[in-house]
Amino acid sequence: MGIFSSHEIDVAQIAEKFGSILLPGEEVLAAFRSVRDHAFLTDLRFVLVDVQGVTGSKVEIMSVPYRSIVRFSVETAGTLDLDADLKIWVSSTAAPLQMKISRKADPEAIQRLLAQHVLGRK
Repeated sequence: MGIFSSHEIDVAQIAEKFGSILLPGEEVLAAFRSVRDHAFLTDLRFVLVDVQGVTGSKVEIMSVPYRSIVRFSVETAGTLDLDADLKIWVSSTAAPLQMKISRKADPEAIQRLLAQHVLGRK
């Protein structure tokens, strides 16, 4: 996901903007937005929304079910590092999905949320 840091947004914004791709009863648990892109975690999956091109008329929506996630890491922001890093490895791919998250986000909460769903303990 882009070079710009993503900041946390209200989950209601995701439900409003992307409600048409959510399943009935699917709950958005956490959401992030960069300049044009979005990422959010639901009770069923991790979703990346990549707005492409100059006009932004082309959009890729990648949906990753938690059962496909084999590993993940959340690296907190340091003194000189302005952003936290989220990396998610999906089965059968070598390179992780990556996104930068604002240092104001709660990396422990993101880690806990992913662990609950990837490891199946809610």
